[in-house]
Amino acid sequence: MRRPRPTRPARKRHRHAEPGAAPGTLVSHPGAAPPTLHLMAYGGAEFQEVQLESAAQLAGYRGRHRVLWLDVEGVGHAATLEEIGAAFGLHRLALEDVTHTAQRAKFEAYDDHDFIVARMIHAHERVAESEQLALFLGVDFVLTFQDGKPHDCLGPLRERIRRRHGRIRDLGADYLAYSILDAVVDSHFPALERISDRLDEIEDQVLVMPTRDAAMRIHSLKRELLTLRRATWPLREVFNVMTRDESPRICDETRLFLRDCYDHVVRQMDLIETYREMCADMMDLYLSGVSQRMNEVMKVLTLIATIFLPLTFIAGVYGMNFDPDSSPWNMPELRWYLGYPLSLALMAGTTIWMLVYFRRKGWIGEGRGHNPTDGGAPPAADAEHREGTNSGGGQG
Repeated sequence: MRRPRPTRPARKRHRHAEPGAAPGTLVSHPGAAPPTLHLMAYGGAEFQEVQLESAAQLAGYRGRHRVLWLDVEGVGHAATLEEIGAAFGLHRLALEDVTHTAQRAKFEAYDDHDFIVARMIHAHERVAESEQLALFLGVDFVLTFQDGKPHDCLGPLRERIRRRHGRIRDLGADYLAYSILDAVVDSHFPALERISDRLDEIEDQVLVMPTRDAAMRIHSLKRELLTLRRATWPLREVFNVMTRDESPRICDETRLFLRDCYDHVVRQMDLIETYREMCADMMDLYLSGVSQRMNEVMKVLTLIATIFLPLTFIAGVYGMNFDPDSSPWNMPELRWYLGYPLSLALMAGTTIWMLVYFRRKGWIGEGRGHNPTDGGAPPAADAEHREGTNSGGGQG
């Protein structure tokens, strides 16, 4: 069954403010509906989870719980974002970055809140897509803004809060922010695992039969790795700043957990760079395999042409129209009783001699350098064996 050709994902267009607009200008997307507002409020044994109808309802929950987590799905409705910003005192420049969903991962500290941008990875069967997650961290609140995709990586975290697994409901907003960022970082691992499996599959295909489909799949993987690199690389600086800067909203215990996130990001970057090198090596292997196949085809055609060259010469000689009656030197073989069988035997003998000669030279078959009946290894393999033995002699 023929494998479907991988398709290039459509480039997503992002809406920005008009050139020359005032800083902090919020632009609504055409036809954008009000976002979904999902609120979790907890503190120890207290827990409340509601779906808000509008941002005006937030006033009834501020100050009543230890931690508020407002998850906003949809960033295209400017009026709702302005209401949320006014309720929590968010800086307008940060709100403007929320609406621009092509932001690079970053960390910015303001007077009474921190603003963090990260990118979640949606690992589908063939394409890894990234989605911006904007997070505001205050003393008693965490706000998250998403594009409104149907699925995110925060479902297990919500279940932990509902069922009070772990210490998350006994700690502050900074630990909740860490848990969200940890889930975002962990969302990169499934995509990397899928890419690893596909790399093994493509490598087997390239080794057995390099085809154009394999080259296109390698190119598709390189694009996905580029997407992952853009989402992962800036996170190193984000966690580095969060663990080293003395932000009053992040306690020392939470910084220890953030260091673990930093280690995960470093590990992911190592995997991404390794997979990118593997893609480059497999592309070289593919080109080498295609070149080798072409050389084999040209080798066969050259051997056929070389073998038929003397046969054509013999046939051409006896095809000349010299009259043997005019001179005894004019092709006396034409009057021989076995002249025709002799010419055929001459052609067959020439062919056999050339095949034997080509084989002894090593141009076809295994050549005279290696005799499989004597039990010895070919010179190249023997040399490789000696080299490997010398290089590994120091190991136990």
